[in-house]
Amino acid sequence: MKPKYYSALAFGAFLMSQTALAQTQFNEVQYTPNSTVFKLNAPTKPLLRIYNAGKGGKVEKKMKMKKTANNVWETTVSGDLKGKFYTFDIGKGETPGVFAKAVGINGQRGAVIDMQTTNPKGWENDSRLTLKSPADLIIYEMHHRDFSIDASSELVNKGKFLALTEPKAIQHLKSLGINAVHILPSYDYASVDETNTSTPQYNWGYDPLNYNVPEGSYATNAALPSQRILEFKQMVQALHKAGIRVILDVVYNHTFDIAGSNFERTYPKAYYRYTADGKPSNGSGCGNETASEHPLMRQFMLESMKYWVNEYHIDGFRVDLMGVHDIETMNLIRKEISAIDPNVFIYGEGWSAGSCAYPTEKLALKANVKQMPGIAAFSDELRDALRGPFSDDKQAAFLGGIAGFEESIKAGITGMIAHPQVDYTKVNYAKEPWATQPTQMISYVSCHDDMCLVDRIKASIPEATYDTEAIIRLNLLAQTAVFTSQGIPFMLSGEEMLRDKKGVHNSFNSPDEINHLDWNNLNVYPQVFAYYKGLINIRKQHPAFRLGNADLVRKHLEFLPVQDCVVAFKLKNHAGGDKWNNIYVILNGNRDLRTINLPQGKYTIVANNGEANEAGLGEMEGGEVMIDGQNALILHD
Repeated sequence: MKPKYYSALAFGAFLMSQTALAQTQFNEVQYTPNSTVFKLNAPTKPLLRIYNAGKGGKVEKKMKMKKTANNVWETTVSGDLKGKFYTFDIGKGETPGVFAKAVGINGQRGAVIDMQTTNPKGWENDSRLTLKSPADLIIYEMHHRDFSIDASSELVNKGKFLALTEPKAIQHLKSLGINAVHILPSYDYASVDETNTSTPQYNWGYDPLNYNVPEGSYATNAALPSQRILEFKQMVQALHKAGIRVILDVVYNHTFDIAGSNFERTYPKAYYRYTADGKPSNGSGCGNETASEHPLMRQFMLESMKYWVNEYHIDGFRVDLMGVHDIETMNLIRKEISAIDPNVFIYGEGWSAGSCAYPTEKLALKANVKQMPGIAAFSDELRDALRGPFSDDKQAAFLGGIAGFEESIKAGITGMIAHPQVDYTKVNYAKEPWATQPTQMISYVSCHDDMCLVDRIKASIPEATYDTEAIIRLNLLAQTAVFTSQGIPFMLSGEEMLRDKKGVHNSFNSPDEINHLDWNNLNVYPQVFAYYKGLINIRKQHPAFRLGNADLVRKHLEFLPVQDCVVAFKLKNHAGGDKWNNIYVILNGNRDLRTINLPQGKYTIVANNGEANEAGLGEMEGGEVMIDGQNALILHD
């Protein structure tokens, strides 16, 4: 039977020709004040052009590059080129190469700079933050423009990297209690015109151009190549000083297009997958997919991620459509990043957006996470069991009082590991545990590329549309499941402000009016922020909620008998060395109150009816305990 992808045999000679290149391709520009060395891996002789400007102007110098090895080309230009710009050209169009570290405006030309001059004061003392366990992470996903663009933010550097250096922004994040920000793509991407940043333009940034340079529209001066680098580092530095890690969203699975990409203009067909009939494969859903199993692309991903770790002190990576990449590459990335810093956290989407031209069993899909130790994936099981399926915004689930999702929620609470009390035959998607450790599961109910939680509640539970109190109850109930799960909790920026996006599902290029955070909501709905803050603090103060080990979860986490739309569990016997002996979490998705039986004794309530406080909200006796509808109750003895 003819395979649907190019076989290893068919590509064998081609791949072997790349293997030697993969080790040398990423040192394209070496600057000194006396001379600059330009190198490029390409199948034909490149022409090097030197410019005075990052955009427009005449060519100052043209030079043909000399062959120094098989498909390796090099030339040295004497004199101090700092401040100059360059392109390579093999006849496919000018390109800054695949690994430009600095670029001119809109990323069309590479820039010659001294990277040492891009370090902010004290950068040598900045370092990534250590982690006892990934289970300790609390991740806050944000977009630079969403977070700061609205006048209500009162931030000066609206829509810029520097917004996250301002005291109000830092204080908000610290007060909330999160310890990691996942920033949407912040490398140089194609869809925003950096020459016209005064005109509102919006994109999430999942259209890569130059993977190893910060995006110019988030800098105060996109035309000055060093400015975007300096300001990105200042942002990282400020967050680190506040005890907040920086996780970068990376999109290696596709490029903005093929013909205009730096990959194709440097080494045609070497970086992409093609179907058996020679057409570009489209596992990304964006018209192309990269081939991580090819030596050049594999080494590019490895070197790119290591570069961000070393040059920018990045603490982690969220890998977009990780299911497009192959398992072997992801494991190599984990190994080489761990050699630099084992604290760097790596997680991704365990799916693709279409069929990939590569065997499914070799792809880094959620079902194959067991083959990728130290790498985590998002759990759509817990997400959709709580709020309803991704495929139908109007369909509710647990939050809508619909029974049948209890087992899926239980699986999510454990971190998608094997647990004797979870029947995976009743779980919505995965019919067997896909995580070896709970730290391989990202627990969440909303993220950027879907309806935010408020909009989803309104769309799927019509009677809640005009009932703000019900929306708040359901919001807090959903997040209680997320933050008390044994997976790694993840929240969308603005959920703590009861954000909405006017019902828009895919707001990747919607205007600011749709995507912005309204900071006024902190005053309108103060109880929402207070609950998030209190709930996060309970998790941080109590290791029982973040055991980080599958055997400990099986030993200490015990589920109570299931009722329709009620999931309850106990973390018993000072789990993880917790000062609390037995902790009970009860989630009631029904509109009406329910009763549950607890052992006799005196209990301290720490979360109930929209309030969460680790110090306690009052006491109650065991026995038959009532829990209000659409409510979460947490108590301990």
